[in-house]
Amino acid sequence: MYSFKTCLAGDIGVIEARVVEALKGEGFGIMTEIDVQATMKAKLGLEKRPYRILGACNPSLANQAIEAEPDIGLLLPCNVVLRQEEDGSVTVAFMDPVAVLQLVEGAKIAELAMDVRQRLERVRDVIEAA
Repeated sequence: MYSFKTCLAGDIGVIEARVVEALKGEGFGIMTEIDVQATMKAKLGLEKRPYRILGACNPSLANQAIEAEPDIGLLLPCNVVLRQEEDGSVTVAFMDPVAVLQLVEGAKIAELAMDVRQRLERVRDVIEAA
């Protein structure tokens, strides 16, 4: 598996705000936000349910990773997906950095990946408890 997730009831905008706030609590900021629904509408004329990709980054941890492996930027940032399901619920999926960063050899990267995963799991736990 390359991800872990949770499914929540509520408005996707409200849930996104909770996700962003929980990420901040773990030292992450949002570097990118892609509104896939809007892009599919604008570029292909397709009507889709809400689907957003947040590119989350913890600058301190990213700096450590880049210093250990300069090309690791190809695997950053950590993506978080919010998508509205047919039943109206919202799935929040987190990239599993341990799974993804297994592509990179080195104990320092493995240690950082575990730290990031633990932080993202805490974010998941916080949004589930809200």
